Amino acid sequence: MTDNALILSPSPAVFPAKLFTPTPMAAKRVLEFFTAQINNDHTRVAYLNATRRFAEWCERSGIHELVDVEPFHVAAFVKELQGGFSPPTVKQHLAALRMLFDWLVTGHVIEMNPAHAVRGPKYVVKRGKTPVLASDEARQLLDSIDVTTLKGLRDRALIGVMVYTFARVSAVLGMKVKDYYTQGRRGWVRLYEKGGKEHEVPCHHTLEEYLDEYIVAAGIAGEPEGWLFRTTGRKTGVAGRMYQQDAYRMIQRQVLKAGLATRAGNHTFRATGITAYLKNNGLLEHAQTIANHSSPRTTKLYDRRSDEISLDEVEKISI
Repeated sequence: MTDNALILSPSPAVFPAKLFTPTPMAAKRVLEFFTAQINNDHTRVAYLNATRRFAEWCERSGIHELVDVEPFHVAAFVKELQGGFSPPTVKQHLAALRMLFDWLVTGHVIEMNPAHAVRGPKYVVKRGKTPVLASDEARQLLDSIDVTTLKGLRDRALIGVMVYTFARVSAVLGMKVKDYYTQGRRGWVRLYEKGGKEHEVPCHHTLEEYLDEYIVAAGIAGEPEGWLFRTTGRKTGVAGRMYQQDAYRMIQRQVLKAGLATRAGNHTFRATGITAYLKNNGLLEHAQTIANHSSPRTTKLYDRRSDEISLDEVEKISI
């Protein structure tokens, strides 16, 4: 049984350890934290693992009661984590503990949050690590897809949505057929991003062509509540909903077929689209709006124009 399945029932297996469940009230509060407070499945599993790891550390350190946890215990745990995990992972562990302890404080399970004053490692990111395709590589990839098949039309449309709307793969795969619609004689896509935020973006004319051709070939125009992007069967045509692992395998297959040396993953096309837009004199504030980022600093992480500047400068080393 998965962690996501466990947290839907009050089974003792859901809890990080008995450290966090000294009383029935505490157990109920912890269950509420992992079910009612955290909406994202990936965050839920990550926080559950973080709190379990802390509980195990406390057990090894001779701390058996929740009320005995002090700030210096949390600080020692964080310090130990830094020896084996990256700064972002350590900060995520600390964030999980802060949120859970806060939830227990407001629920009158404990009096103070022992993680509140503990500082995590400094970590400043000025450049994202997501692999990015150059504009000509992205064009080469899209042009190499065999669009004489339904699968090819689907793959081109899926990649196209990510490139031309800067959308996360999770938002694209969560689209229903009705989320591609016409407004003011132009195609639009409706995306549901992190936190359930509804986000609407007008389609580039090329993306309209990709989506129209795919939907006609798939025969799904009359299924507004059906998933837009679905797996395909050899005999049955479109089948069930695609998931992120399906999209990742598809991208790897198409990148290999296109003969590209650059690595690519589900997030690559978000960064590729943003960089191409900014290179074409697009404004950062508009890129932020299209990408549905809450801060321009996040959008800047996807801007790889400086890569070309750095390469040009390196080539000046005439030895």
